Amino acid sequence: MTSADDILRTFDSLLQQVQAEAPALLSELRARLDAVINAGTAEPDGDAETGWYGLIGECEPMLQLRKFIEKFAMANAPVLITGESGTGKERVAQAVHEISRRSKQAFVAENCAAIPENLLESVLFGHKRGAFTGAVNDHPGHFVAAHRGTIFLDEIGEMPLPMQVKLLRVLQEGEVRAVGDSKVRKIDVRVIAATNQNLENAVKEGRFREDLYFRLNVLRLSMPPLRDRDQDIALLARRFLAEAVARTGRELTLSQPAIDVMLQAKWPGNVRQLQNEMQRLSALADGPEVRADELSPELTK
Repeated sequence: MTSADDILRTFDSLLQQVQAEAPALLSELRARLDAVINAGTAEPDGDAETGWYGLIGECEPMLQLRKFIEKFAMANAPVLITGESGTGKERVAQAVHEISRRSKQAFVAENCAAIPENLLESVLFGHKRGAFTGAVNDHPGHFVAAHRGTIFLDEIGEMPLPMQVKLLRVLQEGEVRAVGDSKVRKIDVRVIAATNQNLENAVKEGRFREDLYFRLNVLRLSMPPLRDRDQDIALLARRFLAEAVARTGRELTLSQPAIDVMLQAKWPGNVRQLQNEMQRLSALADGPEVRADELSPELTK
């Protein structure tokens, strides 16, 4: 039986031979070796309880979503994720990044609606010291921080029109200019954007640039709302409840009547609302089983 030492000696001999006879092939050999190592150490896809790259669900819409994520991850084009608030758009963006060839580089996320308009350019593209009041140090910006990795721009529909123009240039030219700087910097960043708005309507109404829309809407993923995922509601609820009670040290499970009520609920807040509901129950339910009448009133109507 071949030992590990024998394999290492053989590989070392092979490397020396390649270096002597065909040094140009060293980079290809290294790439293939990395691929073999990564294949052997890759994390398993997961199961219904742990999730597939953090995405929990076995219903048909989620299975279809997985297929598209796997296909899109290997591309380099921008991805636009659409869906209602609370459906898990950022988690999907992370899954695309984790499967992609950029997975060892940075994943930088920003909510475009959470940053004041006068600061958004600085946050995304950086600024030089003294560029404005309060700029006491140079700041590289998210795009530079995500160089060779992925940047996730959540709530892209909330981005002001002047910033849309600047983002479009970054996507077209592959370069950024920090606020207060005269120089541009080349970047290699994959952009994933998300929105809960109808961008097609926003374009018609003049609230979103058509050219930026077409630049972002190359590969599109649509998130299913929780009300269309009946098969996953109980699975998600048990997972979220287990996580919540683990922090409190309680033992708590869901009764079948409680699950029946949840299956009939509309869930306007989607997965985020379900997770919040389980955190609420972990603190307020009497136990050991959650009764249907302990659910929030909006679910039992």
